[in-house]
Amino acid sequence: MLPLAKIATPSGAGDSHETTSSAVRFSAGFYFQSLTGLLGSPRSFFTRLQGQEGLRTPFLFLFFSALFHTGACLTYIMEHRVLMAGIILMNALVMTLAGAAGAFLTARMLIGRRVSFAGLFAVYAYAAGVTLLASWIPLFVWITEPWKWILIALGLVRFEGLTWPRALLVLTGSLVITFLFFGSLSPALLALKGVLT
Repeated sequence: MLPLAKIATPSGAGDSHETTSSAVRFSAGFYFQSLTGLLGSPRSFFTRLQGQEGLRTPFLFLFFSALFHTGACLTYIMEHRVLMAGIILMNALVMTLAGAAGAFLTARMLIGRRVSFAGLFAVYAYAAGVTLLASWIPLFVWITEPWKWILIALGLVRFEGLTWPRALLVLTGSLVITFLFFGSLSPALLALKGVLT
């Protein structure tokens, strides 16, 4: 049983959405149990996630997955390894943060739903963290990216309590905002690529 099962406990028999919030301490055991939950039963994982507070635990989950992803990517990068390691690590973290921010803005502007940024970040961080472990393999991005967005949509429904149409709307808005954000950075990215090559 995941430690997340201790996070959300019904406070009343008649309302399954009322939960008792508590903090979860990050540990190696929690990390691997979370991976098991995400891989084995993501629906149950995100349901048990209800009531978790704060950004620290999901950020650490994402950070350690990003570290593994960065180290794995360096196995086939021969030049500028330190610089590339920093870029790969920051990309993994910033992409997730931008996606959560985009989802937050979309939820507030388009569906008028008051959602917690910490909750959205948790959904994005756990979904990204588990897929980062495989996305470093060439061509696997075609599998891991759709898998990540499916996990995010599932998390929005099970954790944030959105309906499927609203979850898909928030997900689409998040993708558009993230695309526009990184598109605006393309001149700087092209300049950096010119320096490295």
